[in-house]
Amino acid sequence: MHLAVFGASFDPPHNGHLALSLFARELLGLDRIILSVSNNPFKKKRGATDVHRLCMAKLLSLEINYTGLCSEVSGWELEKKQPSYTVDLLRHLHHLYPTDKITLLVGEDSFSEFSMWKEPDALFLLGDIVVFSRVVARQSTPQPAIMQQNGSFRVIDFSSPISSTHIRDSVAAGASFSRLVPPSVYRYIIEHGLYRQPLDPAT
Repeated sequence: MHLAVFGASFDPPHNGHLALSLFARELLGLDRIILSVSNNPFKKKRGATDVHRLCMAKLLSLEINYTGLCSEVSGWELEKKQPSYTVDLLRHLHHLYPTDKITLLVGEDSFSEFSMWKEPDALFLLGDIVVFSRVVARQSTPQPAIMQQNGSFRVIDFSSPISSTHIRDSVAAGASFSRLVPPSVYRYIIEHGLYRQPLDPAT
């Protein structure tokens, strides 16, 4: 079985995440996509609590599965209650699925920080790496040295102008964002009043 891992903050999940997942499934012939809700040590501020991010990731997974069952959500990184690292996640998945082929799906923003990840060279031993990158970004941004020296990866052209930061800013400003996220995620954000005010640490 070919398993792919797509880790993100999903704060909130948006149509770019949805499009990337569907594109990867068809292009790479994936049998399963695991959406892992991250506790990224590089992102100190959250717009929504872990509980809300996990719930919205599950809604994104349902959207993916409307077109064919293949997606599931992992909250393993959140359960650790500490900063999470991709290398630890991949080792965990290898333990759970020792006979599966594992591919790590990486967006261009994460790719630019790859050399700062924990044990980046070890990731090449744990699975294939596929980077979804805009053509312009790939031409103008140097490849991380660790990738140049220690491993191979595949780059796929994928351009999406949507970002979670833009969506959070749009909600806070009262601007329309319904076309930027799946309908179920849009309803969830509205119903729970997310991103309209600073996150209360007690919630």
